Amino acid sequence: MHPVLNISAYLFTRISDREQLRPVLRERAEAAQLKGTILLAEEGINMFLAGEADALRGYLDALRTEPRFAALTAKESWSAEQPFRKMLVKLKREIIRMDHPTIRPIDERAPAVAPRTLKRWLDQGHDDDGREVVMLDTRNAFEVDYGTFEGAVDWRIERFTHFPEAASTHRDALEGKTVVSFCTGGIRCEKAAIHLREDGIDALQLDGGILGYFEDVGGDHFTGECFVFDEREALAPDLTPRDDAVATSDSR
Repeated sequence: MHPVLNISAYLFTRISDREQLRPVLRERAEAAQLKGTILLAEEGINMFLAGEADALRGYLDALRTEPRFAALTAKESWSAEQPFRKMLVKLKREIIRMDHPTIRPIDERAPAVAPRTLKRWLDQGHDDDGREVVMLDTRNAFEVDYGTFEGAVDWRIERFTHFPEAASTHRDALEGKTVVSFCTGGIRCEKAAIHLREDGIDALQLDGGILGYFEDVGGDHFTGECFVFDEREALAPDLTPRDDAVATSDSR
């Protein structure tokens, strides 16, 4: 097994003391010899960290002792080397920028579909009510090019702030169908599903995003790899980094 644990985690939760929390989280991370990025906004926290497994899990456990972070869950994967160069804690207006202030997952989440339920729907070709399932990729176009669900709708957006306009343009094509919005780890598709539901579309978010699907189901109905924002570049459905997949293929 590779020695470096990688986690991605986010939680929409009220944070009114971002400035005071920032140095605390950074000092704890540096003491644990972790590297990566933590984003703090009034709407929540978004984390991409890597380090020694016990130290990283201990860091998350300590964070969860605070009631506002108790529900934080993390998706795990492994790498042979540390994929981050620094430890950064940044203050942001949003933990994922959408520029749409009425979308507030902190107040109410959109309904989610579990990976195994989604796989069953895709296997049978419809949801449990017999309706067509539309997989909607909410990521940027260059990420989609690494891999996506078979037959997924891709609006070729360049950044997530373009999503609301694209959704308005393509709304009629989604009406009357069960739309499952998905992204890398769940954060973008959570906001996307709320936006679509506000516009009258029956939208769900894929719980845990693509990485959660890989972890729970594997690569069924998915083609290619999942782009990740670190030096690993992309993960295969077995959550191994792109370089490992290439090495395995070359050795056959």
